[in-house]
Amino acid sequence: MAAIRTTSLTKRYGDSVLAVDDLDLTVADGEVFGFLGPNGAGKSTTINMLLDFVRPTQGSATVLGLDAQSETGEIRHRIGVLPEGATLYDRLTAREHLEWVIDTKGTDDDPDAILERVGLTPADGDRPAGGYSKGMAQRLGFGMALVGDPDLLILDEPSSGLDPTGMQEMREIIADEADRGTSVFFSSHILGEVEAVCDRIGIMNEGRLVATGTLDDLQGELDLGVPISLEVESVPGDLALEALDGVRSVTVEDGTITATCADPSVKIDVVEHVADATTVRDIVSEDVSLEQLFNTYTNGGREEDAAAPEVTA
Repeated sequence: MAAIRTTSLTKRYGDSVLAVDDLDLTVADGEVFGFLGPNGAGKSTTINMLLDFVRPTQGSATVLGLDAQSETGEIRHRIGVLPEGATLYDRLTAREHLEWVIDTKGTDDDPDAILERVGLTPADGDRPAGGYSKGMAQRLGFGMALVGDPDLLILDEPSSGLDPTGMQEMREIIADEADRGTSVFFSSHILGEVEAVCDRIGIMNEGRLVATGTLDDLQGELDLGVPISLEVESVPGDLALEALDGVRSVTVEDGTITATCADPSVKIDVVEHVADATTVRDIVSEDVSLEQLFNTYTNGGREEDAAAPEVTA
């Protein structure tokens, strides 16, 4: 059974806006799936249709094998959701928020154990959420999503507002949930987060799913080549590195030679060729990054606040 499956899922707003266009997507049971795309690509609309907050114009969706429109009650009992910009009740404490979700789902979770798991202290648990920082509010929202050991977590920008330590802690929790069999579907604009925890990714652009697969799959489909950079003592004028088989391009800047190779095996030839001509001081070997893949599939589409090494979601 798929954790999420959409078939020809489409959402139009009026005659002029096609937010999601004929989306066929499958997220496997137990999979961690990263959902990426530039601002306005249709990610949030897709999530809203999965949660039945928005009805599709056509097509269908199932969540945990249940119809996303007619079986919403059972779906919401079995999933945990962290929406982007989740709203808390200012006057309620963190513990009261958790107790409300626990009562709603009919579980026996320990609020204090959840607080500790998401990095909130017992004292934090007794404070009204209206006095929380953005990062603390995000931790609490994540804790609420974890109530009831959900079969599926749907997370929209889960590390928004978190400091690097908080981001790392959240990644660890996501990995732990995946290890116990929870399916995770999340959007994120942070490159490291997606690369660290996702089994596969899907990239949306202008309402369409333009790519899906593992990072290796997507790299192979695009055949972008792999770079290697060598810092040298001096750059020979007659290096002729482009003449090597498998070297696609060469750039030189401030004593650093960078060659883009057809495949990783060519990197050895590059190093040997350069080392025969000059002294090599340092070598940096890289794989094609998710950012490169993202920009290629979306024609460089990025959100206003995105910056390397981040990718918009």
